[in-house]
Amino acid sequence: LNVTRPDIVRSVHEAYFAVGVDCVETNTFGANYAALAEYDVSERVFELSEAGARIAREVADEYTAATGQQRWVLGSMGPGTKLPTLGHAPYGTLRDAYQQNAEGLIAGGADALLVETTQDLLQTKAALLGARRAMAVAGIALPLICSVTVETTGTMLLGSEIGAALTALEPLG
Repeated sequence: LNVTRPDIVRSVHEAYFAVGVDCVETNTFGANYAALAEYDVSERVFELSEAGARIAREVADEYTAATGQQRWVLGSMGPGTKLPTLGHAPYGTLRDAYQQNAEGLIAGGADALLVETTQDLLQTKAALLGARRAMAVAGIALPLICSVTVETTGTMLLGSEIGAALTALEPLG
């Protein structure tokens, strides 16, 4: 929709800003290697990420100008369906694709990067490292937010406890 029907994506952002929200997420939760590879379009990660961020940025800027209240764009980086711990995709492939995802979001004007609902520690690490690499390439430092999915048992989908997640991701800062 970011490319074929940007008017629909724009209308969703407008509806949120119209009721007074301060920030919106880009329509890029599925703009990652794992999700796009299922449709044989994984080479479009950057393009779709940039388009999603650009649409949100344009609407945010319009509402900022109209109201005088700063509006923000959170660049959504969804987990996809491939878990490196289970061998679904190589870690390096995912990391590099997350970097492309983040580079597109940055190019489109995201104010922050949001790694969302990861289920696998290696997947999380790939996304965070990819985002950091993209910021380094762009020469920019944006807030980097991360959420992990925790089951009712208190572990991530693959059984990792949240303490292990914190320890594994600690070297990333």
